[in-house]
Amino acid sequence: MTWKAPEIDRRHEPHLGAERALLTDWLNYHRDTLLHKCAGLTADQLRTASVAPSPLSLLGLIRHLTYVERAWFRQRFAGQDVPDLYDFAADPDAEFRVETADPEADFAAFRAEIEAADDAAAGRDLDEEFTLRRRDGSDERLSLRWVYLHMIEEYARHNGHADLIRERLDGVTGD
Repeated sequence: MTWKAPEIDRRHEPHLGAERALLTDWLNYHRDTLLHKCAGLTADQLRTASVAPSPLSLLGLIRHLTYVERAWFRQRFAGQDVPDLYDFAADPDAEFRVETADPEADFAAFRAEIEAADDAAAGRDLDEEFTLRRRDGSDERLSLRWVYLHMIEEYARHNGHADLIRERLDGVTGD
């Protein structure tokens, strides 16, 4: 039997609520949207690149956003000493190299990283700040609120990529 990405009961975008609830619910909506774009596809379809020469694929997006969840919530905001998931020194696009990747393992890692990211932010104040060291060596102060907003933006942008990739694979369109 061929492995297929599982169907998802996607949560709907929020319309009302307190700021923290809205940020959390919007992020969850976008997380679910990415999974929805992958639902029902085979491992080979998930690994199919968008268009040459780009290595961008739906599985690559799952792997990238797994890394991004870890980097922003756990490593940067919470200061957890957890290793990178990929060897970026050897290949800056390592998460997008999916030729031999195991989709089942990558989806499990994605879900686990979301849970760990949510745990890292649980009970923390949106105004809580941390210092980010930029590539140019400068430091910048950011807040947990900024991380939520950035993650919503990150998912929204990549969900647009996912729309186009999914349409190319099997013609499925929509949100």
